[in-house]
Amino acid sequence: MSVVAPTPENIAKAAQVLRDGGLVAFPTETVYGLGGDATQDSAVEKIYAAKGRPSFNPLIVHVGGVDWVADIAQPDARFDSLVRAFWPGPLTLVLNRHTQCAVSKIVSAGRDSIAVRMPDHPVAHDLLMATQRPLAAPSANRSGFMSPTEAAHVLTSLDALPEMIIDGGQCRVGLESTVLDLTQTTPAILRPGSITREQIEAVIGPVSFGRDDPLAPKSPGQLASHYAPGLPVRLNATEVNAGEVLVGFGPVKGALTLSLAGDLAEAAANLFAVLRQADNTTLYNGIAVAPVPELGVGLAINDRLRRAAAPRNTAS
Repeated sequence: MSVVAPTPENIAKAAQVLRDGGLVAFPTETVYGLGGDATQDSAVEKIYAAKGRPSFNPLIVHVGGVDWVADIAQPDARFDSLVRAFWPGPLTLVLNRHTQCAVSKIVSAGRDSIAVRMPDHPVAHDLLMATQRPLAAPSANRSGFMSPTEAAHVLTSLDALPEMIIDGGQCRVGLESTVLDLTQTTPAILRPGSITREQIEAVIGPVSFGRDDPLAPKSPGQLASHYAPGLPVRLNATEVNAGEVLVGFGPVKGALTLSLAGDLAEAAANLFAVLRQADNTTLYNGIAVAPVPELGVGLAINDRLRRAAAPRNTAS
């Protein structure tokens, strides 16, 4: 395993690792992904094993261009409108699989749908174009735990490290992508993210918040316990209990903060890095998090915090 800079030479080496069936961790604008060739069953199985991820939890397929999607899924007019507005970017679209889809069925956990997105990060783009394969790339961490937003986080986050980690610096958005299900008449947000319901509705009209089957989800990020640090998390705190560390937001000051200015985009970008700082069992016995407004990207922040605070599920 090696941590490397995103030079053209290293991108080419990483692409060869992927084509040979190996795994590479790489940055996107959201979080670091654990990438494998989505067309190879064995590579996809390695992703599940490295994360300790349950086999019923599907993966997102990353593509290098909009034109890649027609070979693996069945896009419609709504898809066309959304990708014009938001791709490349932190929006994952769940579509029906193409009948001749070359992507491993393990990616979709046996379902007839497939989740696709085009990341907005130069390293991710260069790697996809060098590989010329769709990449299955969930967050590069153990299943159920905090997502990595820096290369250093990957080193402490996985049961088995990939062959290469490409260090592209800190992720700009810091939260996993919004997931929108287009396999039904009324599109449904399965996972909130930095692209909000209001932004999506401005492009395609009404959308709902979907309820996915927890035992057969169409999208990742649906398990009740997820994104969790090792220490217990208490939400909507304005003061600390004995032994806790307070993570502040805006007017609620803490030893750590998501955003002193109360800026939701800044809070989203800082969320997982700050939770990692707080998750110090030597100093604390719990993490208290200040209230975050349920507005805009605040919906996504609170979604992650609620799952982080939920009773722990060893199968998550």
